[in-house]
Amino acid sequence: MSILDYKIDFAVVFLVKNANPNGDPLNGNRPRQNYEGFGEVSDVCIKRKIRNRLQDQGEPIFVQSDERKNDGFKSLKERADSVKELKETKDKDLYHDISCETWTDVRSFGQVFAFKGGESTSIGVRGPVSIHPAISLHPVDITSTQITKSVNSTTSDNKGSDTMGMKHRVDFGVYVFYGSINTQLAEKTKFTKEDAEKIKYSLETLFENDASSARPDGSMTINKVYWWKHNTKLGQYPSGKVHRSLSIELKEETPKTMDDVKIELSNLKGLDVEVYDGE
Repeated sequence: MSILDYKIDFAVVFLVKNANPNGDPLNGNRPRQNYEGFGEVSDVCIKRKIRNRLQDQGEPIFVQSDERKNDGFKSLKERADSVKELKETKDKDLYHDISCETWTDVRSFGQVFAFKGGESTSIGVRGPVSIHPAISLHPVDITSTQITKSVNSTTSDNKGSDTMGMKHRVDFGVYVFYGSINTQLAEKTKFTKEDAEKIKYSLETLFENDASSARPDGSMTINKVYWWKHNTKLGQYPSGKVHRSLSIELKEETPKTMDDVKIELSNLKGLDVEVYDGE
């Protein structure tokens, strides 16, 4: 497999309808918003979904969520120590190389290995794939609904079975996020062209196998994925200029469907773009 030797930029537009795309645990799990009321989905949340999609493709993943563990390890340390060469080596460069070779998400996003106690200095891996938080194009309306739990959690509960709670959702939102893949870091982690294609497929199918009570199937959908391949390692244009070549404007102040959104893509000379049309 050949190491990625050309820069990649990408952008993803997705829709949210009657779902909580990323709850804020410090705010009663309400959908995240900035101070101006625009919806947010953190880059950590997006990377979690990409990891899940890579795992669905059969890729070895280091940072697995508990409900998706497929190797039986109870912690990241256990997973790292299961690789004999990692457990035995104190060579930081060798540790870096073996961990990147072993796990797809490590050579993609990077990882800090800092659980070996005082015997060894922590080891950091910088990954080539960087992702911005997703921001909605407009302030989002959030509906909060009171719900009832009609069963006791334990037999010793003295409370009545009917317990009140809250559930929150974004009524409708159009979100966009951007990202890039850096060739200098790809060389260090041995990130390949094949890895890049797997990331691209993960973006196109980001919300598959991601359903929950807060995000029912079909409530979050990919609208567009833009994938720019440069023809040099450093890229023909800065990432900011590439991302700004995608213009997304609202026809209505509060959109209700994608018909209320206008998307235009300006061509940059010599830079090709692949467009995935999800809807």
